Amino acid sequence: MPFSTSYKVIGVMSGTSADGLDMAYCEFKRTSNKWNYRLEQAITIPYSSDWQNLLNNLINASGIELVKVHVELGKFIGKQVKQFIETYKLKVDFIASHGHTVFHQPQHHITYQIGSGAHIQAIVQKPVVCDFRMQDVALGGQGAPLVPVGDALLFSEYEYCLNIGGIANVSFEKNSQRVAHDICPANIVLNYLASRKGLPYDANGTLAQQGKPIPEILTQLNAIPFYKQSPPKSLGKEWVETFILPILSKNYSIEDLSATFCEHIAQQVAQSCPQKGKMLVTGGGAYHLYLIEKIRQYAHWLEIIIPEKKIIDFKEALIFAFLGVLSARKEKNCWSSVTGAQRDSCSGVWYY
Repeated sequence: MPFSTSYKVIGVMSGTSADGLDMAYCEFKRTSNKWNYRLEQAITIPYSSDWQNLLNNLINASGIELVKVHVELGKFIGKQVKQFIETYKLKVDFIASHGHTVFHQPQHHITYQIGSGAHIQAIVQKPVVCDFRMQDVALGGQGAPLVPVGDALLFSEYEYCLNIGGIANVSFEKNSQRVAHDICPANIVLNYLASRKGLPYDANGTLAQQGKPIPEILTQLNAIPFYKQSPPKSLGKEWVETFILPILSKNYSIEDLSATFCEHIAQQVAQSCPQKGKMLVTGGGAYHLYLIEKIRQYAHWLEIIIPEKKIIDFKEALIFAFLGVLSARKEKNCWSSVTGAQRDSCSGVWYY
């Protein structure tokens, strides 16, 4: 793809919590050694209950089942992107798709995002870039988080960028380098607790607001060895199932467990962000009023900034579109200072 100073890209993101497919139509312009962006159109396609069940249980699927779902999700993404383009009459240079993470075990050199880029390309008939994580893992890195590259180049006015999605992660400058890491599970656990009450998620943090933290559960959560590890470090769903859910399976009310886990998230955020400054908060957790109140309480030295809804909901899709731009320009979009890899790299597999 020839170099340009302007790109029109659709970023596609399917988060760990499997609530839906985010699509963001973005324009990026390079001027005076600085990148500018416009998030022009964005939508979320909620996953049906069948898709949610499928994605949430893939970790136990056979090899052939996994490959079939990889293809079917690619077809699903392709159809949704095509409809998005036709509905809004979009002019698109290419699509950058994160896919949906099934396995993430960098300690075993494994990460796997499904949603076949070849099938997206075949349906949309535009270039597609995907599979942004594997090269970094092959280079000894965590393969995550990848969003900090976009934080540094598009959101540099904030000292911290906190995303509260399925997993909470943060990025910031340290010793003139961008560093980042996963902090702890977030919506993946809060949604799980809400589901035990027959709810898709804890809207506005109402469940947690009605509960009281359980000191012994909070102590057990905070004692998990991951929290003592130095960055770079990252988390996956299988880690949550091994270390978190057994602690939360004890016979307490969902309200109390939700309040406890919010307390846990807030304490871990405060521990990870010790310096004064402005913190941009995005992802679904930005709407969880109880959780945000707790973060303000425990990290009182930070100025918490909740941006407009479009940025809250679609910042990750926007940044994966931007990672696609850097890949198209053969520029480094995966930084070793963030992931711990042997070197920086230009990641992304292309289908033309």
